[in-house]
Amino acid sequence: RVWIPDCVEVWRMAEITRGYKEGDATLHLRLEDGSTLAYPIEFQLPPLCNPDCLSGADDLVALSYLHEPAVLHSLRRRFLEANAIYTYCGIILVAINPYKPLPIYEEEVIYAYSGREIGDMDPHIFALAEEAYKQMVRFGKNQSLIISGESGAGKTASAKYAMRYFTTIGGCLGDSSVEEKVLASSPVMEAFGNAKTTRNDNSSRFGKYIEISFSQAHVTGATIKTYLLEKSRVTFQAKAERNYHIFYQLCASASLPELQGMGLGGAESFHYTRQGQCTTAQSANDVADLDSTRHAFLLLGVPEAEQLELFSVLAAILHLGNVMVRSRERRSVPLQPADKALGLFCALLGIEASQVMRWLCHRKLVTAGETYLKPLSRQQALDSRDALAKHMYGQVFRWMVSRVNRALRSLEGHRTSIGILDIYGFEMFELNSFEQFCINYANEKLQQLFNLHVFKLEQEEYVTEEIPWVFIDFCDNQPCIELIEGRLGILDLLNEECKMPQGSDGSWAQKLYQTHLSSSHFQKPKRPTDAFVVCHFAGKVEYQCDGFVEKNRDAVPEELVGLLRASKSALLTELFLEEGDGPMSLQSRRSSGPRMAGRPSRRSLPGSQKSKKSISSQFKASLNRLMDVLGSTTPHYVRCIKPNDGKRPFVFDSRRALEQLRACGVLETIRISASGYPSRWMYQEFLERYRALVSREELMGTNQKQICSLALERLLQDSSKYQCGKSKVFFRPGQVAYLEELRYQRLRGACTLLQRHLRGWLARKHFGRARAAAVCLQRHARG
Repeated sequence: RVWIPDCVEVWRMAEITRGYKEGDATLHLRLEDGSTLAYPIEFQLPPLCNPDCLSGADDLVALSYLHEPAVLHSLRRRFLEANAIYTYCGIILVAINPYKPLPIYEEEVIYAYSGREIGDMDPHIFALAEEAYKQMVRFGKNQSLIISGESGAGKTASAKYAMRYFTTIGGCLGDSSVEEKVLASSPVMEAFGNAKTTRNDNSSRFGKYIEISFSQAHVTGATIKTYLLEKSRVTFQAKAERNYHIFYQLCASASLPELQGMGLGGAESFHYTRQGQCTTAQSANDVADLDSTRHAFLLLGVPEAEQLELFSVLAAILHLGNVMVRSRERRSVPLQPADKALGLFCALLGIEASQVMRWLCHRKLVTAGETYLKPLSRQQALDSRDALAKHMYGQVFRWMVSRVNRALRSLEGHRTSIGILDIYGFEMFELNSFEQFCINYANEKLQQLFNLHVFKLEQEEYVTEEIPWVFIDFCDNQPCIELIEGRLGILDLLNEECKMPQGSDGSWAQKLYQTHLSSSHFQKPKRPTDAFVVCHFAGKVEYQCDGFVEKNRDAVPEELVGLLRASKSALLTELFLEEGDGPMSLQSRRSSGPRMAGRPSRRSLPGSQKSKKSISSQFKASLNRLMDVLGSTTPHYVRCIKPNDGKRPFVFDSRRALEQLRACGVLETIRISASGYPSRWMYQEFLERYRALVSREELMGTNQKQICSLALERLLQDSSKYQCGKSKVFFRPGQVAYLEELRYQRLRGACTLLQRHLRGWLARKHFGRARAAAVCLQRHARG
């Protein structure tokens, strides 16, 4: 049986009906529906199917034939026939989103996996979490769970289940509220960092690394570090998408007495929440979710009064989006003092409306001898307004993360930790911008770490078992990383363009073409547009240059930031005073950090240039720190797969699944494993399975290794097809399938032999009885 390409199912099973000889131009096949097909052989033969005994294996590396169709078929069969959403692939746990609640996460299931080895029970996120916990306790080394996948694949849910496992198994010493606080961080982080997208009703629009601290195997605290918050969502949402959940929670609860003075109303009444024309999410109850958010804040030590002050700042952001800016006609003022939204914005923040009007519509320019105000066009004023809103939300998000960390901080210190990285997977949309570029850059770095780790584990296995193996070349993505972050790379040229007074996306694109067209990982699109193509490990992605320079600058008028810093609101003052407090933590990257507040463009105050780093520079620095942290831990990988785009329970779209398997490194792991000895059996397991192939003389051996070695020398003959290690026997791809065929023939022969003897005995017995009956009848007849 072989796999042939199919336009619907990607790969389709077929059976060869005529013998094949080398040089034949076609294969004669019979498909599963009974139809026949003459399959032309162009370059290579189609991949072979695995034997039935291996189909649906819970570890894909155990497959005898390791290739794309085998992986896809096994996952599909387990998912649809057994409703198994978890499957191992070597060191990876593949998790397929079922899009329905399953009864496999209760507390009794947690304790069932506690203390068990990873192969003892069915694949599960709890099994991987237990493996990390056990290694941390045994060897005293920090561990990490790296969870990645597309939006809607279930990353956040997997991270929450892992957190629940650690806090349940690592029961807290003394202060039982630590567990509550760690779990309470989830609804707060989701309210401020998650949003409804076309792909997912609860999509994380930032990456996070949650480090759970342990002392004597007990949880003592946690720290959350965040990356690259999607601030552009605050001021714009695509159709059928929403802003961050917290805005809709506040709007839905506008009738609460404590929120009455904030001027809130329905989400459809605010420009910043109605652009997606979707103010509700099917799987969300905004009123109940606000109660959960507020309760979580209380558990984390944020009092009611401080929460209301925070909500006032969020309400002010909504009102800022409703501030009307008119075109300048003659000498008319683009902003009117009577603007209701402007009045509410200033009242909630305790700042002067006249100053806000002035600095939204003018920019201070400093020349050699004088300072003067330059009026802004309507579009420039709107851009200034939106920049302020995005910056304010970025500061709120950063402050919220710092308050969560303050509540989760371990007072007694910790010896070891387990980190959970819930980060965006590789993204490739119809239009890709600065955010997708940063996300895919992060995935390149993570993929490099992953490749090195896989090879390290493979090498350790062969060294431990004393197996000789020469490593093949693997797909190292260092050239692509160099293209992005190296000297005169894409980021370098982008930062240089941002420093130019007249820097623009178009001139940056031309510099990219001049510098990198000779690179094998860089291409210029054929269409006459400012765009570029990067050949990532998961495929080619075309990025539109429009918006890169402005997003990287993240320019906010320094005068407006100064107004907020001098506000009567204690919380607002705290938000903006913190921006000068030394180096930012990793979370500033994702939230864009306080130092970004005064990021000057050519319009900003000259003095602010010193303290401002571009978005890409901050992201690169935080990413390198993350790589250092992950490199010092023992990583465990979870790859989340989205089985279909319609969010339908237990529906498997093979094409979509395959795209994600290619992008998340599962197929690369298979390729690496297939280059060596992917099938590995303990000697006892091998004898139990293939005892029928072992001769009586070979069974006289002194130990299991000797018996297996003698049997394989006779059965496989070619010693390069297998290796006998200290405790395992290793097979090249396809050898287990060959042994299965031999075993099948031997058992079939034995079965035929038994049937022959049994049928002969039955026939003789029947003949004897018939003859005796005939003789009896004859005797009586003659008598």
